[in-house]
Amino acid sequence: MQPRTVAAVAVVLVGALGFAAQQYWTAGPEPVTAPAVVAPAASSSPAATPARVVVDVSGKVRDPGVRRLPTGSRVEDALAAAGGVRPGTDTTGLNRARVLVDGEQVVVGAPAQPMAAGGAASGPGSGSGRGPSGSGPGSGSGPLSLAGATVEQLDGLPGVGPVLAQHIIDFRTARGGIRSVEELRQVDGIGERRFSELRALVRP
Repeated sequence: MQPRTVAAVAVVLVGALGFAAQQYWTAGPEPVTAPAVVAPAASSSPAATPARVVVDVSGKVRDPGVRRLPTGSRVEDALAAAGGVRPGTDTTGLNRARVLVDGEQVVVGAPAQPMAAGGAASGPGSGSGRGPSGSGPGSGSGPLSLAGATVEQLDGLPGVGPVLAQHIIDFRTARGGIRSVEELRQVDGIGERRFSELRALVRP
């Protein structure tokens, strides 16, 4: 073959190889880029503060007063926050497992009080009225007479312990008797809140 012919054939072959290579790469699979995963934005709002209930624990507990407890707390938690029930107090009628309601009053050692919500009356906190001859509060004979009440009878009143009961007796002795329930305000240890609890339970 002539050199010119060989060169022409070579050019044709090179062109064919180039065309074949182009078709191969064009027909091949193209890489697909996966979309970027967007992480959820972290909440910028502060953690919610646990709700609380405010209850007034009074009566025959070691440290009566207003207590702030987590929502869902029960009467037992309120009693513990108030230092516990004083020794010798009968809590048979007190439902310690009841869930507390915001704003309610838990009275230990007093007659049954109506609940703030639901209209149902709560059970008695304890056997208050333990004085002799059934003359204490809760015995069905009316308010306790301050003129002749003993230390034991006064101790049965809500929020009154042996020490405060003796103060009342000493005050009565020094004054020659108690002629008005309002005079209890002058007894050492009786503030306005405690007086408001006692005024309906006693008489001169």
